[in-house]
Amino acid sequence: MHHAEALANPCINICRMDLANRYCQGCGRTRVEIGRWLRMSETERALVLAALPARRSTSIHTR
Repeated sequence: MHHAEALANPCINICRMDLANRYCQGCGRTRVEIGRWLRMSETERALVLAALPARRSTSIHTR
C-alpha cells in the first residue's frame, strides 16, 4: 500500500454541500477535492486534511 492510500478519507457519509462556502457539510472538502481525492498525491491530501478543521468551524458558524 502506498502512503497516499494510508491517509484516511475524511468522508463521514454526510454529503451535502454548503452553498455559502462551497464545502461539504460532512467532510469539509470542495467538490473538486472530493472528485480528485483518489488521484491526489500524499502532499495534496495532507494539505486538504490540514485545512479541514478550520473549514468545519467556518461551516458550523454559517449554518
